[in-house]
Amino acid sequence: MKTIVKKSLMLSLAITFFGTTAAAHAANSVKGANQDVSEGTVTAAMIESDANGWLVVHRTNKDMKPGPVVGYAPVKKGMNQDVVAILMEPVDTGEMLMLMLHGEDGGMKTGVFEYTLGAKEDGPIREDGKLVMAIITAE
Repeated sequence: MKTIVKKSLMLSLAITFFGTTAAAHAANSVKGANQDVSEGTVTAAMIESDANGWLVVHRTNKDMKPGPVVGYAPVKKGMNQDVVAILMEPVDTGEMLMLMLHGEDGGMKTGVFEYTLGAKEDGPIREDGKLVMAIITAE
């Protein structure tokens, strides 16, 4: 009986440790899908953020580099579903958009999106050196 209890305890500790490590490592993520943007909005299906920040919509192309910002929306710490950003300019069918997680750091005002391309204020979040983002195509 002691062996069974001991093995159960060890298994429970292993699940807790590895589950916590995996959850902590995946703290920041963005998920989106190709979508119709003809109504002037774009939606990220899910954003998980370890701090308050922003969903920022960048134009992009086959090079997959972030281009000009065409929309943004606030994101709260934790799990966010169906985050909708209003587009500030038209996006044509077939254009690629990068849905990117940005922080709320370095700016002059909390709750005001202050990023401009290449700036540090409210800048992009990176995990393991990679931008936290998803690429979609406007339909």
